[in-house]
Amino acid sequence: MAAKAIPEGYERATPYLCVQGASDAIAFYVKAFGAVETSRLAEPGGRIGHAEIKIGDAPLMLSDEYPEEGVQSPATLGGSPVAIHLYVADVDALAARAVAAGAKLTRPIEDQFYGDCSAILLDPFGHRWFFATRKEDVSVTEMQRRYGALMAQETKK
Repeated sequence: MAAKAIPEGYERATPYLCVQGASDAIAFYVKAFGAVETSRLAEPGGRIGHAEIKIGDAPLMLSDEYPEEGVQSPATLGGSPVAIHLYVADVDALAARAVAAGAKLTRPIEDQFYGDCSAILLDPFGHRWFFATRKEDVSVTEMQRRYGALMAQETKK
C-alpha cells in the first residue's frame, strides 16, 4: 500500500520549535496548554531529536538544540521573531492555566478590532504564543476601517 504524500493531520504548515530542555518543554505544554504528546525520539543521553504534540487539533513538532547542525533555541539566540497563533474555545481559561504553569502574559486578554479576544504569552523556553477566541466575524473592509480609526487614535497620543 502506497503512503499518502501528505499524512493525515499535516495538511497545513506545522510549526517546528527548538528549545533548551525539550522534555521540560513538553511537560510545560501539556500542563499550560493542554497539549497531548503524540511521539518522542530520544537519544540514549536524553536529548530529544524529534517530538510531536497536539494542542487541540494543531500539531507542533519540537526538538532539543542541535548546535552542530545549526538548530538553536530562542534562549541561545536571544529571542525569536516567530510566534505561534492558535484559536481556542476559551482564551481566558487557557491564559489563566498557562500563567499558573509559568508562562508570562505579555499582552493582556482583551477584545481586538478584528473580532478576536486574544492574549500573548511567552513560554519559559522563549516562544511567543498568540491565543485567541473569535467573538465576532469582521469583514476585511470593516477590519481596515477599524484599524485606520485605531491608528488615527494612536497618532494623537
